[in-house]
Amino acid sequence: MLGALEATGIEDLFDEIPAELRSGLKQVPPGLCEMEVARLMTRRAAQDQYDLCFAGAGAYEHHIPAAVWEITTRGEYYTAYTPYQAEASQGTLQVLYEYQTMMAGLTATAVSNASLYDGASALAEAVLMAVRANRRSKSKRILVPSTIHPAYRKVAHAIVHNQDIELVEIPYCAEEGHTVAESLNRFDGEDFAALVIPQPNFFGVLEEVDALTDWAHAQGMLVIAVVNPIALAMLKPPGEWGEAGADIVCGEGQPLGVPLSSGGPYFGFMCCKKDWVRQMPGRIVGRTVDRDGNAGFTLTLQAREQHIRRSKATSNICTNQGLAVTAATIHMAMLGADGLERVAAASHVNTQRLVEKLTALPGVSQVFTRPVFHEAVLRLERPAAQVLDELAAHGIVGGYGLSDDYPELGETLLVCATETKTEADLDEYAARLGAILNN
Repeated sequence: MLGALEATGIEDLFDEIPAELRSGLKQVPPGLCEMEVARLMTRRAAQDQYDLCFAGAGAYEHHIPAAVWEITTRGEYYTAYTPYQAEASQGTLQVLYEYQTMMAGLTATAVSNASLYDGASALAEAVLMAVRANRRSKSKRILVPSTIHPAYRKVAHAIVHNQDIELVEIPYCAEEGHTVAESLNRFDGEDFAALVIPQPNFFGVLEEVDALTDWAHAQGMLVIAVVNPIALAMLKPPGEWGEAGADIVCGEGQPLGVPLSSGGPYFGFMCCKKDWVRQMPGRIVGRTVDRDGNAGFTLTLQAREQHIRRSKATSNICTNQGLAVTAATIHMAMLGADGLERVAAASHVNTQRLVEKLTALPGVSQVFTRPVFHEAVLRLERPAAQVLDELAAHGIVGGYGLSDDYPELGETLLVCATETKTEADLDEYAARLGAILNN
């Protein structure tokens, strides 16, 4: 191949890159052959162990029916590429169309795209979209509660701040852990493009979504909902919040059939009102009929830099995480609405029972008084990081320590219990934590 290109070596293929930029990646080790890579990855996989997991904080351990990934990893799904050619990609396009239909139904919105990179970047894209879409606003300011996932806030800031978009943080109620709708009255009359509303928020606390939505719309703002898709099986969907519903809905799709997988890959979802569809990033798959009247699927909207002039693109995110979305589509189809509701209800009950068992221990108390879903914040009389280390030594992932992100809360843990936990699991955690606190 090099001979056909009249190149003397691989380096000739990169001669357009200035030499000072081709100094090499000094932290990257030398390449390995296939046998060596297989041995390395087998050794790393063996380090994984089955710990009893009570951590949530944005990534959740739910039961995934065996059929989900048996189907997802079939060759026709596993190796399916971006569906640029509709005539060769009907299967992939139909899966994405079904996914969009399910997500639009789950969120009670008109339109869903074919997914984004992850939940954090989905929020950043929603912020960019709101600034573009809200023509009534002359500002590039977004109101963001501090109860949004800390990683989401950091990622959103990293993506949008160089475009002169300001994320204005809103404090939470110290007693109840939510954004008090009346506290926003100090912003009355100010120009903001959008208000972000999490449901549930990072603490697991349920927000006053109707009041917040109506206040934002009365101030000429759009509403960006950041939601847990499992929670939507029980809670009011964002499209029905307040008088007019949220304008843009986004979040992390991992709870829908994607395993924890040491942190990824996951996928972000985004839905919106039909009014804003042309500002939506990513792809949208549409359904049509061919000249013989048969159903067909095609990329209806693709305002990305691969398809149009870069300056006109709504996003430069170049993936729709198709494999994870395929798994989510199969997962939702297998569980159905009733199955998702049972998962949500069982998770909620288990979290309540876990909190009851742990707060019965001396030195453990629940921090916030409002209703929660999926997880809750507990305060300890011992350093939380030390307690988590001791729990981990006994095979228990005891939660997520909040002291780095929310130092004002002191020694606190965010704990979670999904439908995968049994009564014996809850008792084991409580017994082990009690023993640690008594030492």
